[in-house]
Amino acid sequence: MTLTHTDMRLWIATFLEAQSAELDASENTLLAYARDLKDFQEWIERRGVDFASASRENIEAYLINCDAQGFAKATRARRLSAIKQLFRFAYEDRRREDNPALQIKGPGRDKRLPKTLSEAEVDRLLTAANDLGRNPDDRARNTCMMQLLYATGMRVSELVSLPVTAARGDPRMILVMGKGGKERLVPLSPPARAATAGWLTCRDRAQNLAEKNGLPTSKYLFPSGGKLGHLTRHRFYSLIKEISLHGGVDPAKVTPHTMRHAFATHLLARGADLRSIQTLLGHADISTTEIYTHVLDERLKQLVLDHHPLADD
Repeated sequence: MTLTHTDMRLWIATFLEAQSAELDASENTLLAYARDLKDFQEWIERRGVDFASASRENIEAYLINCDAQGFAKATRARRLSAIKQLFRFAYEDRRREDNPALQIKGPGRDKRLPKTLSEAEVDRLLTAANDLGRNPDDRARNTCMMQLLYATGMRVSELVSLPVTAARGDPRMILVMGKGGKERLVPLSPPARAATAGWLTCRDRAQNLAEKNGLPTSKYLFPSGGKLGHLTRHRFYSLIKEISLHGGVDPAKVTPHTMRHAFATHLLARGADLRSIQTLLGHADISTTEIYTHVLDERLKQLVLDHHPLADD
């Protein structure tokens, strides 16, 4: 039986529901799967093929097309991963009698070192966050978010969704809910604790006023009037770009994730051990954390090339 366009969309929707329920996949992961599978669906539809009839040759032709369009290895590997999981789901759910993606090997990933920031650049960003904002409340929030991000190495999704209860009582440690619902405790630096206390005063005052006016209040440390109830990742991404401009740091270098990389790299440079950094970052596998040793090696090598008197010989 030939699947219609709607039928294929239902396949994707059912697959995503299963991923969410069974594997506790994050919202970002599900959105990425949805985009990749929609692109694959549209490509095979234009060739008169559907999910029920797609062959290994169809999938490989799609990947060749992605390569011809100049997509990076990481993008092609991610798209193949989504396709593989869709067809594995279809096979296990008895929607197909075979799995056409089973034997297809991915292109691998380019081994690129994560971008990071120097300690001086981070200092400029923290200073800029304290100065940037329409009013004192905005400046207090910006300072708190940047201080927490650098002090803890949190992922941006973890930062924006922090419950306010995690920050009550001037804590020395803060509980973070990571990927897959895994919790971890991370220590707060004195500047981060001070910034959090300052922001809490502003936040609670605004929330109390909202409650008096009959408006809903938020359970999150960084409230927002949107449907999520907290500041979104996208809003913070644009905010950190504004902060970088204000601080004179190249915005192309600055993202929430480069702050996370800076946290890890600076700790390692100052003598922290990899196991401790792995725990603080919430990495399931220490091999993920080991990339920072290579980042440090590269920075030390560049330091020698830039400053050693014999480097130009």
